[in-house]
Amino acid sequence: MSFAKITAIVRPSAVTAIEEKLHEAGVPGMSVSHVKGYGDYADFFRNDWMVSHVRIEVFLSASRAEAVAELIMEAAHTGLDGDGLVAIVPVSAIYHIRTRKRCQEDVC
Repeated sequence: MSFAKITAIVRPSAVTAIEEKLHEAGVPGMSVSHVKGYGDYADFFRNDWMVSHVRIEVFLSASRAEAVAELIMEAAHTGLDGDGLVAIVPVSAIYHIRTRKRCQEDVC
């Protein structure tokens, strides 16, 4: 089975809605971390231009990646600058450290 990693950089205010959508969709897990940076949207009132956002990472079967990315965009969209981005990248393998076993299914 092929896997994908979805990385979303979103506004902190969107995180709860995204978590709820992914839980309802049966997404097997996610990681959430606070990040800062700038891209299309920058805080020009700060010397370093940095903006606080949240990074959400999800590993799942490649066949579900586009649908899950759509759910994230639906929950995070405001139509304003700084809504964030979503990236999907292929993953060659996923292993559980505890068991040292390679995942073979969507829920591994």
